[in-house]
Amino acid sequence: MISLRTLATPPNNQLRNMGWDWMLGQDTLPYLTNEVVTLQSDEVDAYYEAANELFEMFVAAGQHVIDENRFEELGIPSNLVELIKLSWEDDRNIHLYGRFDLAGGIDNQPIKLIEFNADTATCLPETTVVQYAHLKANGLEESHQFNAVFETLTGQFEELLALNPDLQPTLLLSAMRDFPEDDTNVMLLGEAAREAGFEIEFDFVDNVEFSAEEGIFWQNPKNGQFEKLDFWFKLIPWESIAEDEPELLRILTEIIQKRLAIVLNPAYTLLFQSKYILKILWELYPNHPLLLETDNKPLPGKACVEKVLFGREGANVRILNNDGSERQAVSGDYGAYPKIYQEYVEFPQDSAGYTYQAGVFYAGEACGVGFRRGGRIIDNGAGFVGHIVE
Repeated sequence: MISLRTLATPPNNQLRNMGWDWMLGQDTLPYLTNEVVTLQSDEVDAYYEAANELFEMFVAAGQHVIDENRFEELGIPSNLVELIKLSWEDDRNIHLYGRFDLAGGIDNQPIKLIEFNADTATCLPETTVVQYAHLKANGLEESHQFNAVFETLTGQFEELLALNPDLQPTLLLSAMRDFPEDDTNVMLLGEAAREAGFEIEFDFVDNVEFSAEEGIFWQNPKNGQFEKLDFWFKLIPWESIAEDEPELLRILTEIIQKRLAIVLNPAYTLLFQSKYILKILWELYPNHPLLLETDNKPLPGKACVEKVLFGREGANVRILNNDGSERQAVSGDYGAYPKIYQEYVEFPQDSAGYTYQAGVFYAGEACGVGFRRGGRIIDNGAGFVGHIVE
């Protein structure tokens, strides 16, 4: 059973005092609670160790996919394979950050991998800043929380500069228009990059110019001039670029080949993002204590979860009973993708029957945890709940 503690003072004033007023918009924080999950220090240690071990397993699985040419099974568009291999083989293209979604870890329930949001992970502002500000607003110290996400991200950006001394420390961060939640995630990343020594700019992707001969450009609204930036972070899925903008993908491949820019997260993160990698992991590490059995067909005699390879936020997820009948389903826009089937596991619950999924951020190492709270399927209607270590 999940144990909750109420923190009476909301984080709003604390966020203003920290200069993070932009996080207080109506579209940013409508779903926060005044409760936090209480964790024990050994539970925090277990989340940390699990995420670190899982990342090493994902790297081994990614190498296996490349060595055995299993891209098609993962649903990887063929026009992305060259760039995936290129970015994988060049260690200067580091994986900036991602988020492991995990079941268990509380009240002696074993930790189990649900999936890895490796390419375009969100929930950064809530995990990094809001739950920290919630503690501070209630007179509690940061030592009572597993949350070094901002500092660790800053370290990743410093590493990026150290690995790429031939490039200018100029970073453009882009999301798609009309997604305010994405904007706040991008702004937080920009703050970490600024602390690491980058000059940063923000703009929507439709305002960015790409040239296979010259690189990536942003039009400065102050003078109308186009300025070249040597690093580009895009909160836009790689598979969407490959499927919807093949010409842009061709240009980006040339830009990266010619060292005209670094693109984050690298294209190889799509290997981790494809949920088919869960099947690869089970092949490589059968019965591993952190994994759930996963196959590309329903598991005979076992309750399982049907997922599409590139679904997001619980869309197009179905829970199947052990006889194959449907227990619950969520509709969505990703139904055309192939499917995998992962053994069903219960999430921890509170006394009101809400379920909790841990989100452990990884940025070179595990660096923080927050929780999504919802029903049996954690979808885009789920809330965010912070934590305190007691």
